[in-house]
Amino acid sequence: MKLIISTSLVALLVPSALAFVASSQRNGVQTSTMGMSSTGISEDSVFGSLPTQKGKKVSESIPFLQCPQVLQESDLAGNVGFDPLGFAKNSEQLLELREAEVKHARLAMLAAVGWPVSELMDRSIADFFGAPALLDDGDRVPTVLNGGLGKVPAQWWGFCIGMCAAIDMYGVAKARRGDTDYFPGNLGFDPLNLYPLTQEGRDKVKLAEIKHGRSAMIGVVGYVVEEYTTKMAVVDDTPILFQPITATMEEAIVGVEGALGSVL
Repeated sequence: MKLIISTSLVALLVPSALAFVASSQRNGVQTSTMGMSSTGISEDSVFGSLPTQKGKKVSESIPFLQCPQVLQESDLAGNVGFDPLGFAKNSEQLLELREAEVKHARLAMLAAVGWPVSELMDRSIADFFGAPALLDDGDRVPTVLNGGLGKVPAQWWGFCIGMCAAIDMYGVAKARRGDTDYFPGNLGFDPLNLYPLTQEGRDKVKLAEIKHGRSAMIGVVGYVVEEYTTKMAVVDDTPILFQPITATMEEAIVGVEGALGSVL
């Protein structure tokens, strides 16, 4: 039953994620990832290397709706004309919203990995350092719905808030300076030099980041709903994703044998 609920949640979340993907992308064609500055100039020097929503009156994500004018004029990465409530009124506001989206996307990607990893390793790490575990009796992480946030040390909250504030202030200062290399989310952080040198490579990296980030935001919401409704940890509720397939098969066989034994 737990597995059925988990599968149903995934099935419901997938169409939501696809709403952010252009129809041309779903057909196997890459979507443009170039962004636009507040002056109306593309954030990249070349436009048109990949398909884009720019200039199209009909929304790529919701084909029966008109694409907002500001999105018709934008070539930001992942722009598929999705703004049914009309939050972005002009290009400046659109860039502010994109900056916020990128920040939330990056946090969500970290959370999407950190959440299950903490459920797998929290007790072991706590035992190693002689500290109390933060997981509850169901091995769930502390959240607003799960409870347990009071177990988190105040020093850790202070560190997280301070670090986030410092990064945010740095990004705001960089944007206001009008650096020529600035675009939403560009903090100049690339210690491993992974950012491609070619324009096409940069376009694809920007698109990949925003798409993975959107999927992660939806996925983390799925974690919250799954643990609140099933009262089980994500790693226990969907073990096939977090343990060797052989272990999952063994558990399934034992369960089937147990069920058959009770019937017979």
